[in-house]
Amino acid sequence: MYQINLKPPVYDPIAIQPMRDELTFVGFEELLTPDVAEKNLSSKDDETKLVFINSVCGCSAGSARPGVTLALQHNKIPHKLYTSFAGNDRDAVDLIRENYLIQYAPSSPAIAILKNGETIYHMGRPDIIGKSPEEIAELLTNVFDSIDGIEGPSMRDENYENMVHARTCGSKIPLNNN
Repeated sequence: MYQINLKPPVYDPIAIQPMRDELTFVGFEELLTPDVAEKNLSSKDDETKLVFINSVCGCSAGSARPGVTLALQHNKIPHKLYTSFAGNDRDAVDLIRENYLIQYAPSSPAIAILKNGETIYHMGRPDIIGKSPEEIAELLTNVFDSIDGIEGPSMRDENYENMVHARTCGSKIPLNNN
């Protein structure tokens, strides 16, 4: 069993909050600690779980977040939506990478779909770089159509239209001074 958050956050938590909010607004649950991540991802319940490793990277995460949120407006989506922030939820991200994404190079951002504790789809930073949010959404909706899931979208269209995407370059995010 992991201990809770031994590694301090790298980035100022206030500065990255809009990047977190962008995902929780559409229904993602945050995996802030290793214990919470393990509890939610290890279950063998036949549900599909989309896991998004969030990042301050302006070029990749700046496309991946809007891409994944757009994909969740599709008529079929995974059962559960989870996110953890690389650099700040460090222990939780380590657990996710070590237990569920071990066969992939560490990547942030990263998008994975798990079922019964096994990764059935993965899109890492090399797969994201250079793609528009619309291209990422199209790739994901094709995957959503091929997996077990629930009826989408994750939120009503009129609510989604009020969403504000975080468009901040990671090099401008202050480091955590605590």
